Amino acid sequence: MFLLKKGYQFESETDTEVIAKLVYHIYLQNPNCSFRELVEQVIQQLEGAFALCFKSKHFPGECVATRRGSPLLVGIKAKTRLATDHVPILYSKDAESQNPDHRPHGRGDLPILPRSDSTAEFQPLEDKEVEYFFASDASAVIEHTNKVIFLEDDDVAAVKEGSLSIHRLRRSLDDSHSREIITLKMEIQQIMKGNYSSFMQKEIFEQPESVVNTMRGRLNFETQAVILGGIKEYIPEIRRCRRLMIIGCGTSYHSAVATRQLLEELTELPVMVELASDFLDRNTPVFRDDVCFFISQSGETADTLMALRYCKNRGALIVGITNTVGSSICRESHCGVHINAGPEIGVASTKAYTSQFISLVMFALVMSEDRISLQARRSEIIKGLQHLHEQIREVLNLDEQVKELAKDLYQHKSLLIMGRGYNYATCMEGALKVKELTYMHSEGIMAGELKHGPLALVDNKMPVIMIVTRDPVYVKCMNALQQVTAREGRPIIICEKGDKETKSFASRTLEVPHTVDCLQGILTVIPMQLLSYHIAVLRGCNVDCPRNLAKSVTVE
Repeated sequence: MFLLKKGYQFESETDTEVIAKLVYHIYLQNPNCSFRELVEQVIQQLEGAFALCFKSKHFPGECVATRRGSPLLVGIKAKTRLATDHVPILYSKDAESQNPDHRPHGRGDLPILPRSDSTAEFQPLEDKEVEYFFASDASAVIEHTNKVIFLEDDDVAAVKEGSLSIHRLRRSLDDSHSREIITLKMEIQQIMKGNYSSFMQKEIFEQPESVVNTMRGRLNFETQAVILGGIKEYIPEIRRCRRLMIIGCGTSYHSAVATRQLLEELTELPVMVELASDFLDRNTPVFRDDVCFFISQSGETADTLMALRYCKNRGALIVGITNTVGSSICRESHCGVHINAGPEIGVASTKAYTSQFISLVMFALVMSEDRISLQARRSEIIKGLQHLHEQIREVLNLDEQVKELAKDLYQHKSLLIMGRGYNYATCMEGALKVKELTYMHSEGIMAGELKHGPLALVDNKMPVIMIVTRDPVYVKCMNALQQVTAREGRPIIICEKGDKETKSFASRTLEVPHTVDCLQGILTVIPMQLLSYHIAVLRGCNVDCPRNLAKSVTVE
């Protein structure tokens, strides 16, 4: 409204155009301002999340970038070795007058970085043969450089005459004096499709390797020792906690549901699993002796990040579980586990789900290592993890079968997926994948709730997928299966190899190998990933970039 009253006309409905017009308006009012100062004035007027990069004909050869809420990094490419691995933070004169000795409160023993010409700009080379790249994700710049700086909220990065400087308007209590230049260990081959038709298909078929990478260096199958270096020092504190809270959104939430039963069994602590948005809406009570896990593939999920800050302000111990080094959740957690699934480009998460699942299983194993009564159970799970990558390869061999099944289902408007116990999370995750990729209605139903409403949907035309494995709730699942067939339902069943009793009730079956009950969800979710992929292809949908969705959800 302010700009409209000033006579500015808008050519689009996007909020980004407002920012460009505002920059120009402030430039006309203050023609002597530097480009960086203009941007600093603009971001003080903005609300919400953004990651912005500014170029202007009025400031040739300059570029200014800033962020709040949304991820942004600076890639640095130089022909020779960089002179430093940190870039100093510079503050406005107002910030300096508020804190004249440059020292954050309570950190008086830290060295002062003087503000002088020598530290005002980052000059990695004498001849200035350097390029800078601004991107929201490391995979976008890895083909050019593996040296990156992850910007924090309200950082303003300015490039002028080949030099980079990072500025902040205000100094907060926990500000660091510099931003670290991080060397990425990502290979360009990892973000290329190779022989696959889409990134999602590639990522589904990478799961035998990604689950091994998640366990590599952490799980010794000979000694049955499990070491999670990122949380090792905090384990005694976690053991003394009142309860575990696991908070996430979408697929990350489902990985928490999938492992909740095992966590309760091996930690003998109450475990709450929460959707981040609902958790914040309820102003859930959080105490100093709670341990809060925050799961996010990108590490930038807005709801999860806000829930993290809510819990951190209340004194809880914060554990981050992410797939992105240097992400906001990584930096703001007290400790954490990097899931090491490798870059995931497809919007619909696949290999990150199975790696999150395994990371939480490994945490449960760490928590139970000193419990004599749980050693047999622990040993059984570790043996299951040892053979998991081979069994995933076996499940991936079902691809042609799943493709044929997809041909029968892709013209339907709805799909019900039922299961219970350890497989309930698979039902929810499978239904989410179908919704994301195929735009069909799909619902993951707890089989124990069948008689309380969902059974009314079952007839001979409604496609029903049921997940039935030989676990502690097998008899109850068989009861639900018989309820479906008694109503003329023709269920497609995902079951274990050689289970003739279950197969006798099925119209079609997909057989997966047998593993420990708590790991069966990893093997049963893969047919659902493949099914959603094949249905999406048959319906002509964009598999990697479903409509209306983004890989990193950085707004509430």
